[in-house]
Amino acid sequence: MQKTVHPIWWLVLAASIILAINMGIRQTFGLFLKPVTLDLGVSREAFALAIAFSNLLWGLGSPFAGALSDKYGARWVVAGGAALYTAGLVIMANSAGETGLLISGALIGLGVAGSGFTAVLGVVGRAAPPERQSLALSLTSMGSAVGQFVALPFTHVLIGDAGWIVTLAVLAVTTAVMAPLGFALGSGPNGARGAAATAPLGEQGLGAALKEALSHPSFLLLTAGFFVCGFQLAGVVVHLPAYLTDKHFDPSLGVIALTTIGLTNIAGTYVCGRAGEIMPKRVALTLIYLGRGLVFLAMLYLPLTETAVIIYAAVLGFLWLGTIPLTSGLIVTFFGPRWLSTLYGIVFVSHQIGGFLGAWLGGWVYDRYQSYDMLWWAAIAVSLMAALCNLPIRERPAPRMAGLVPAE
Repeated sequence: MQKTVHPIWWLVLAASIILAINMGIRQTFGLFLKPVTLDLGVSREAFALAIAFSNLLWGLGSPFAGALSDKYGARWVVAGGAALYTAGLVIMANSAGETGLLISGALIGLGVAGSGFTAVLGVVGRAAPPERQSLALSLTSMGSAVGQFVALPFTHVLIGDAGWIVTLAVLAVTTAVMAPLGFALGSGPNGARGAAATAPLGEQGLGAALKEALSHPSFLLLTAGFFVCGFQLAGVVVHLPAYLTDKHFDPSLGVIALTTIGLTNIAGTYVCGRAGEIMPKRVALTLIYLGRGLVFLAMLYLPLTETAVIIYAAVLGFLWLGTIPLTSGLIVTFFGPRWLSTLYGIVFVSHQIGGFLGAWLGGWVYDRYQSYDMLWWAAIAVSLMAALCNLPIRERPAPRMAGLVPAE
């Protein structure tokens, strides 16, 4: 007898492919830093500011994308995000200077928000049965890691063969594919038709959900800690390739390093997500942030060789997006899955404020001191901050949820 695939796994597959395109392309922008700044005659800070602006609008747009997805479903949210993302890449390909880069960064940021984690995680979280929720969120998040692994070498080769303008045009066509994929997520907030939604314990409106979350100390600590994730990831993605060429390595090493991050990220996202089932999620998050800090410390103090760069990249990759299933899992623990996309979007604002500073600060530091060392020191400092934010988290349902759990 032929086995049928449960609808939740088709939903996870569609969401994973959307995230693969969304985040895979998003992680390639560091490869454009040198060719774009050299061809357009703009500073690294100008390019970094455009990417930082993209990160900021990505964060600010995420709660709205999440709220629309939670209330009406992710179908049109993803389609709209894909359209903005595509338009941003087309404008970047035709930019003549700083203004064009800033406009493209704004559109890309809003596009990533609409077609990214905040739009799709809530659909998956509600559709998955409770016993499969952590696994479904981990597998969905892994899509972004697979996308990075594929997109980076592809983009590097295409830039070398066809130039950065043609490469951006090809990437724009690719982002447009997310729109039809979004329709596989279904027309309602509970995901694809036939998926069994995990109904919340009691009805709660959006306003009440926001009020509850913003007065919950552990949610606020989780939000503050997620700032660090954005700061570190944006700093590495935007500036690591240029940092390595400044150290007289071949440009291909930056691509290899980011591709290695994407490869080990696939395993790391799954393992970190599953780790949240065998240890407190707050502990897993603390270990991730401290581990990243040690990598940046090693970059500053140990001899920087090609082998060392690959090792550092492998460790960073393993710790890269493992924060996402753990963070979204904690939100479900606190408040249930009903408003997961919205509340994850709130947390993600903090992440992207960090991303803005990580991307922009790297360019600002380099233009003034001709060195990225201050950026890596800042990455170490915020690792300690994240540990201090995550350790005190109380990993249990909010009082409303606890009161609604039926007695045994």
